[in-house]
Amino acid sequence: MIKMLSGVWALLLGIVLIMLGNGMHFTLIGLRGGIEGFSAAELAIVTSGYFMGFLSGARFTPLLIQRVGHVRVFAALGSFMSAALISFPLLTDPWAWTLLRVLVGFCMSGIYVTAESWLNAAATNETRGKVLSAYMIAQTLGIIGAQGLLTLGDAGTSVLFIGASILVSISFAPILLSATTTVPAIRIARPMPLRELFLSSPLGAVGIFLLGSVYATQSGMGAVFGTKIGLTATQIALFIAMLFAGALVLQYPIGWLSDRVDRRKLIFWAAFLGAVACALGWITGGGLWPLMAAAFFSGGFTTPLYALFLAYTNDSLSAEDMPAASGGLVFTFGLGAIAGPLVTGWAMQGFGPFAFWLVIGATFGAIALYALYHMTQGSSVPVDETESYLGVLPTASPVAVEAAGVWAAEHAEAERKAED
Repeated sequence: MIKMLSGVWALLLGIVLIMLGNGMHFTLIGLRGGIEGFSAAELAIVTSGYFMGFLSGARFTPLLIQRVGHVRVFAALGSFMSAALISFPLLTDPWAWTLLRVLVGFCMSGIYVTAESWLNAAATNETRGKVLSAYMIAQTLGIIGAQGLLTLGDAGTSVLFIGASILVSISFAPILLSATTTVPAIRIARPMPLRELFLSSPLGAVGIFLLGSVYATQSGMGAVFGTKIGLTATQIALFIAMLFAGALVLQYPIGWLSDRVDRRKLIFWAAFLGAVACALGWITGGGLWPLMAAAFFSGGFTTPLYALFLAYTNDSLSAEDMPAASGGLVFTFGLGAIAGPLVTGWAMQGFGPFAFWLVIGATFGAIALYALYHMTQGSSVPVDETESYLGVLPTASPVAVEAAGVWAAEHAEAERKAED
């Protein structure tokens, strides 16, 4: 493990710093938006803007890299993102914020594509699984750590936005300095058409669309919910941290089960328990620690479900189709991520802030019911023939998702040969 980390530690450090800055900005939008008097519906549009930009960045960044190279694209995206972060307190208007969020989302997606291509090139076939796992852990720790940094300043001033900008700016130094000797080629498969993806794996396609709605609502509207029910800035930061802490804790046990039981059943139970956690958040009516428990478990089941859907979809595909399917799943997830905050913002505007839990719980319930229905439509792939599970995060670009799919197929095949 130490030998593996010695080759990629600078990249991982840069990712942690990026996630510290980006994680701060996600929560700051809800905090500062509440101070400025923005409605839940307005902040929902602002939230969706990020995922619009993210989806566009995943599509167009590879083309930019092919034209001018990794280093120039990486530096340009970093500059634009840093500038956007310090512009939020200067342009306190919902539509200006939406445009800034589109820009930040585009830049973050492009940064992921570039960093993950460097990271993938630095790994070997033997270390790729460990490298990707370390990368996902670094991302999650960065997001959780960002919530702690929010307690060091006042969201009503520009200080925290400037701090987020500084973190993003300095994050590029270790990444660029460690990646200059290797300039990997960008080869991202064209996403599989949505109709073909649905026909190949109905549960994977529908489930990951609904999960995109859940993830974007949790990460983008969680701070809005906290603001609307009167939580303090520190309590809101803890609430968001619990969403991602749950994912960090539950990822491994769910991944362990994923390689040993029918994945449709695991998807059902994870979604069902996610819905139960949301019901707890709704019923408690704002009690602090029940809210934290609801956040821990609802967030804890969201991220593993993303990796579960990727693994489940790959089970029904040939190795040649996996890269295209990965791109299709990322695109489908992005569509759900755009729609989810809009629906939640409308519901919170009309029915009160606790509609946040109702929408997420209903979406989890829809995933569980569809998985239950799908279990009646035929047998699944035998457990000993499934691809290996790797805990890919919803923030990953198609580069990491494709790399994880290749690793899963190779790892599963190696295990089957070893057993024979």
